[in-house]
Amino acid sequence: MTLNTICCRCILDTTVNDIWFDENGECKYCKIHNEMERRHPLGFQLDKELEGLLFKIKKQGKHKKYDCIVGVSGGRDSSYTLLTAVKLGLRPLAVHFDNGWNSDISVQNIKKACDKLNVELHTIVADWEEFKDLQISFLKASTPDADVPTDYAIYSVLYHVANKEGIKYILNGHSFRTEGTSPISWTYMDPLYVKSVHKKFGKIRNFRSFPHMTILKLQYYIWIKRIREIRLMEFIDYKKNEVDKVLAEELDWKYYGGHHHENVYTKFFQSYYLPKKFNIDKRKTELSALVRSGQIKREEALSEINEHPYKYDEKVVEYTLNKLGISKAEFSAIMQAPLKSHDDYKTLLPLIRLLKWPIKMATKFKILPHIFYLKYAS
Repeated sequence: MTLNTICCRCILDTTVNDIWFDENGECKYCKIHNEMERRHPLGFQLDKELEGLLFKIKKQGKHKKYDCIVGVSGGRDSSYTLLTAVKLGLRPLAVHFDNGWNSDISVQNIKKACDKLNVELHTIVADWEEFKDLQISFLKASTPDADVPTDYAIYSVLYHVANKEGIKYILNGHSFRTEGTSPISWTYMDPLYVKSVHKKFGKIRNFRSFPHMTILKLQYYIWIKRIREIRLMEFIDYKKNEVDKVLAEELDWKYYGGHHHENVYTKFFQSYYLPKKFNIDKRKTELSALVRSGQIKREEALSEINEHPYKYDEKVVEYTLNKLGISKAEFSAIMQAPLKSHDDYKTLLPLIRLLKWPIKMATKFKILPHIFYLKYAS
């Protein structure tokens, strides 16, 4: 058995296929963190940048009912982003994509947050047969991207609603300081990739319950309609443990037992499917981010991974298969199928890398998030 090489700074290791280490043993994703810290250093400079951003958002939203959109899932990050937006004087529209897998806790978290903050909630409900078909397609694709359909749909919905409402800013709750950057070999997404996988394994040809994000449509939203995605938490000194207390006190928010486990399918995906089939433990990404940002010690992170293997709930696995209509024999075939990656399907990645310099310029002028360049093009 080959032992995994582990980063000397965080806890990511060679279970990440695309990882590399410098001469000192520090990994690729630590380098990405360093670059993001240089772009968003906490302190006076970042406070001034946030002040300027808020001015732009409020100016663009003047005389409109909303000046920004916040996607909400009932999870920690989106709930805190909504709370922060309101505290900063913004007028957000909360948008939720219901893919049929909401936990009771997440539903209550969303309702309580919107009620207490007096924020209007707009929910788009996926047609179950359509979305099920897309999820099963990705399971059959045998890649570690089986939760991409949800991310893809949310992304599509947020831009669609922003365009429909004339809103120029979408506030994203991701924080590199607490979540890190998901390795490209673990999570990859683009419109062509989704279309390629679904065309090969899906049965339903056209989606009607949520907008399909085509390449041309995305370009239209970004360059013509000038809709911008802002990672608000990059401007905030976001401390995971402190945030949980704030959300509980101010929004009566409840924790759901694991990272992104507010969604039942994501709980199945992260606690069972990924570890069992791909030997991927996504806690490594989050814990590594917390180590880099000084919120926990490296020894604590290693202890969490080594002494507390990812536990799964057999009832959640059974519920997921029943809801998807997958028999035990079919699921066994899925679990035993040869491992594949996004490279085995059509993607935009070759084009993205070909356009790395224009993309870098677009991030410089804040047309695209800088992390997009670092993850996909650099």
